[in-house]
Order: sequence, then C-alpha cells, then structure tokens
Amino acid sequence: MDRWIRLLLVVGVIVAGLAGCGEREGTRVDKPAVWKPVEKTDLIMATGGTGGTYFPLGGGIAKVWKDNIPGLNVTVQSTGASVANVRLLGKKEADLALIQNDVAHYGRTGKEAFAERNEKYTNYLAVAALYPEVVQIVVRADSAIQRIEDLKGKKVVAGAAASGTELASRQILAAYGLTYKDNKDLTPLFLGFAEGATALKENSAEALVIVSGIPNASLADVQTTTGIRLLPIDVDKLKTSYPFYIGYVAKAGTYSAMTKDVPAVALKAILVVRDEINADLVYEMARTLFEKAGEIGHGKAREFDVKLASEGVTIPFHRGAAKYLGEKNVHVR
Repeated sequence: MDRWIRLLLVVGVIVAGLAGCGEREGTRVDKPAVWKPVEKTDLIMATGGTGGTYFPLGGGIAKVWKDNIPGLNVTVQSTGASVANVRLLGKKEADLALIQNDVAHYGRTGKEAFAERNEKYTNYLAVAALYPEVVQIVVRADSAIQRIEDLKGKKVVAGAAASGTELASRQILAAYGLTYKDNKDLTPLFLGFAEGATALKENSAEALVIVSGIPNASLADVQTTTGIRLLPIDVDKLKTSYPFYIGYVAKAGTYSAMTKDVPAVALKAILVVRDEINADLVYEMARTLFEKAGEIGHGKAREFDVKLASEGVTIPFHRGAAKYLGEKNVHVR
C-alpha cells in the first residue's frame, strides 16, 4: 500500500510540473512580456534641433523618467523635429518622440508632408498632449491691418518653406478665402522665425505668421523699437476641416501693443510612442510625466495639465497611457 501511495505522489508531482511548464510556455508565447521596473530598458526619444524647445524639454523629461522609473534610460536625440520624428518612428529608429499634433495626424493618414513620397506610418500612438503651440499672426501696432481679410495684397511671412508654420499659414488663410499660390491674393515670404521678425521690424513684410509658444522669443527684439499685436483667428472656421486646432486666448500685454485679449488658435505639442512599447511601462511614463512635471526643469513643463492631455489629439492613444488618463477621468480616442 505504501508503495502505491508513493507512486501516486510521484505521478502527481510530474503532472503538476508539466502543467506548470505548459502555463509558463503559454505566458511566453501568447501574452506580451510583463515589464519589470528593475530590468534595464533603453529607449530613444526623437526631439528637435538643439536651439529649439523639443530638445531641452525632452532632456528634462528623460531625466525625470530615469530618476523615478527604476531601470529606464531614455536617450534624447536631436532631429529635424516633427516630420523627421514620424519617419524615425516608422523606421523603428526611435521609440518615443515629441511631435506637433497636426503632423502626427498627417503621418498616420499619409497626407501633406507625407503625400509626396507616398508615406504612411501607423506604428505610433499618443501618450499625451503637453502644451499649446499658438498660431500668431503678427502685425505692427500702427498697421491699418485689423483682420485676416485685410492681408489681401500684402507681403506676409508665411514661415519657412514646407514647415509646420507654412502649413498652418496656408490652412488659416484659406479659411478666410485667401491663397498665396501663384501670389494670387498676397505675396508670401518663406522665412524662419528670426528672419521673419527682422522683415516685420524693417517694414519689408506687413505681417508675420509664427507657430510657437507664446510670447515668442524671436519677437523680443522687435518690441524694443516696434509695437506689435496679433490678429484675431476664429477657431470655428478651422475645426471642421482641421480637428487638431484648438481655441486659445492670447492675453492683453502678451506683446507690447496688445491692450486687450485676442482670440487665436493653437496646435499642441504631443508625446507619442511606438505601439510595441510595453503598456505597463507607458503607464508609468505617463503618470510620471504629469505627477513629476515640476521636476522637469523646463518652462514648458509648467503648462502640462493632465485634464488637457487629450485636447487636440486626433490619433489613437497607447493603451498604457489610456489607462492612466482614464484614472484621471480624461476621455481618449
């Protein structure tokens, strides 16, 4: 009898062991790997030029993640900014990126900057909208131009050719019935921020379009000699065709000759991540991003607001980020 009992016990142990092996094999093959904080994880974040906002902001974010998420190390890469970042993600040469929300939209739909090469990248998802990049149509204080319609027949700095600013210029002017194609309604000047500000100051341009944080540093020198103000923009003229635009109010005093609040529109700088990145890790990254924003050490981080984390985002969210934002009662796509 003892021999049979011992035999049954041995068989039971073997069966249990086999069952355990089957469960482990199923976990490895059928389920995504569970991220463990103690494991070393190296990721690459694509940002922008070293003289812009994205690169130093990305560096601050990466440091806060490293300090608060054990095992995570994010290397910040200087790039050509939004369009270049979408391509880096699509080629799996970056894992995360800071991108303007309209470019994120066009990258996944294959439109605008991506249409010419027949490009379409769908392997990245949103983590959060971070801060507004305000579309500012700037004129001198003494100008007779009061409305966007008054730009007809004028010289307008539309932004560097093929830039995000130039795209916004084209879209907003079109919403007001103006086009600069073939110089039909106005004469476009394709200049960057600094050169455009100089053109406005020297009176070789009558208006300047800038898409950036507000106030824009390139206009600081202009204000020392020339009062400037913004033209109002109605977001309702854009929302139907371009859902990534949001309404924004530029406060009185933002620029030297602004004596009252001015309605404007804005795009959003957003953080995106490749869809392959583990959901538990993305959850921790999203949580740390907002809960430790005060430690990032960049002025733009003061504008992070979890309640606005889905504002202006038209692409799907990573499920790890969606879980965190859901806990904060933020509705996501």
